[in-house]
Parts: sequence; structure tokens; C-alpha cells
Amino acid sequence: MDSAIKICGLTRASDVETALLHGADMLGFIVEANSPRRLCVEEAAKLSGPAFGCARRVAVTVDADENLLDRICSEMQPDILQMHGKEVPKWLQVVKGFAGLEIIKAVPIAERADLAKVKQYESCADYILLDAKPPKGNAQQGGHGLSFDWKILEGFTCSVPLILAGGLGPDNIRHAKTTGIKFFDVSSGVEARAGVKDPSLIAVFMHKAHERYHE
Repeated sequence: MDSAIKICGLTRASDVETALLHGADMLGFIVEANSPRRLCVEEAAKLSGPAFGCARRVAVTVDADENLLDRICSEMQPDILQMHGKEVPKWLQVVKGFAGLEIIKAVPIAERADLAKVKQYESCADYILLDAKPPKGNAQQGGHGLSFDWKILEGFTCSVPLILAGGLGPDNIRHAKTTGIKFFDVSSGVEARAGVKDPSLIAVFMHKAHERYHE
């Protein structure tokens, strides 16, 4: 299987166009969450529209309640919901019941022991995204440009597809592929500044993500 890529934190129509041009598999839109890449529901719906049928559109949420999720599903009509907060497995089952969508559950990772939490979500998430824990005292979930030590993934297996996130960019995507994970999530690593993607960085990242090589 070739690498799959999700480009997240999109805020501009031109960046959506660039992501599609270079073959991104998923596009992530951060909806009503604490982030410099935050969009309201209406903005996310408009921005994600051109990607319909071209790439899977992901609504990235953080501890969203049922009312907000209903609005997202109704107005944006995403293909996937990403839960990037402290959502518990039971809540994910509830969301799957009323939304009828696939779910990506983000799990913050700093050390090997944190991987135990991944197992809690295998039965209720369709993908599990491994992201670096945010800096202490920082309320923003994700998008910090930080990586965790990928060596702790050695020998780790999961019954659902894993997505690797946190600090990825053109300079380390080749190394990220040595983890054995096939799905990668990039945001700040292809930006000129928060929320503004750099077309040249997207192009280089996508090329390196898909090229075949031997270390």
C-alpha cells in the first residue's frame, strides 16, 4: 500500500485547490475549536465543498456536543468526523449512531505507556490518529508542530488503521515512513504561517511521501 495523506488545518480555497492538485486523500477542516486554523461551520461547509468526490473531507472537532455535531453533519456534510479532544469510547459510539459517519479518534502520545489508551478506541473508531501531546498548560489540541519519539511505536499493532501526526514535514516524512505506518497527517509542516499553506511545501511533502526509497 502506498502512503495516504491528510492535509489538515485548511483555511483558504487556494490551499484546498493545491491539496487536491497534489493528490491528498483527506482534507481536514478545524471546526469551532481552539486553533489559529479555526473555522465556523458555515466557513467549513463552503471551503470543503469543492473537494466533494475528490478527497474525503474531515471535520476536525474538539469535545463537540451533539448540537454542534448535528450542525456540522447537516451544513458541512463531511465524510468523516475527527474527535481530537477527551471524548470517551461510549460517546464515540453515540456519535456513530446519530451521525452515521466514520470517525477518526486522536490520541495524544508522549511515551510508550500512552499507547495503551489506543486500545480503548479500537472498537469504536475507524482510524486512530497518534499525535504529540500538547505543551503543558496549552489548551490547543494539535497543530503545535511537535513530534513524539517514533521509536516507541516499534512492535505496536492496532486492529484499525493508524494515522501518524505531529511535526511532520518535508524534512522528516521519509523517516516517518520507517515506522511502518502508511497514513500521515500534516498541517504546520506545510505552512508559511498558521493557517496559510505553502504550495511548494505541499508539493515537496507529497512527492517525498509517495516516492519509493531504501534506507
